[in-house]
Amino acid sequence: MAACETCGNDYDMSFEVHAQGVVHTFDSFQCAIQAMAPICEHCGAKVIGHGVEVDRTWYCCAHCAREAGSNAIVDRVPAQASA
Repeated sequence: MAACETCGNDYDMSFEVHAQGVVHTFDSFQCAIQAMAPICEHCGAKVIGHGVEVDRTWYCCAHCAREAGSNAIVDRVPAQASA
């Protein structure tokens, strides 16, 4: 058994996450997200999806990036006309 680094629970089904040369131990995905997910610089939400990064700053979505002044970020690229 290994103790979760977020909540301290000593759990027989804990798991490891290897990231940037460091090994982390968690008892649930919830604890892993709490410890490792970046935080949106605009709204404060945990970025658990793809998110967007602008100049080394993380946002949960294109809307938040635009609200913070990154106007080049779009949710999707317009469909191109078929030839």
